[in-house]
Amino acid sequence: MSDAIILETSRLVLTMWDQSDAEMIRQLHSTIETTRYLSGAAPWTLEKAEDRLKTWFGEHARDGVTKYKMLRRDDGRFIGRAGFSRFQGEHDRGEFELGYSICQDAWGNGYATEIAGALADWFFQRGFTDRFIAFTHPENIASQRVLRKIGMEYRSPIIIDGVSGLCFKMSR
Repeated sequence: MSDAIILETSRLVLTMWDQSDAEMIRQLHSTIETTRYLSGAAPWTLEKAEDRLKTWFGEHARDGVTKYKMLRRDDGRFIGRAGFSRFQGEHDRGEFELGYSICQDAWGNGYATEIAGALADWFFQRGFTDRFIAFTHPENIASQRVLRKIGMEYRSPIIIDGVSGLCFKMSR
């Protein structure tokens, strides 16, 4: 496990990525099941994972936050990614957006709710801003449940990269 722990919960640890993590990211998004609710909805190539990794390094340098590598605390196993990015959408320029993706074999363990709730608290404690948003595909009921569980409220429909979505919000 990396020494640079960003956030810890009872079961999870967020750390910054290593330059060599692109294959791990590709595997996270390697199936239709793990990408069906993401814009594009196609399994990721290694090139896309490498590009995303570069984006996350850039976001962290610019904003002090990004989507981080998520590991199980007990054994260091990679189980996904979670964090914040600035959303550059048509109507929401520069708002921070909460996002997470969990490896398919780790679904159903409450990891998304655990990390999303911890990230919300961490975000406000760190003073990034007094609010943030999150999106979910209209058919992704599990993710909508997570967002509501951590206290987010439905804000409005949204189109991202030509895909319909639901936008949720949380304020301090």
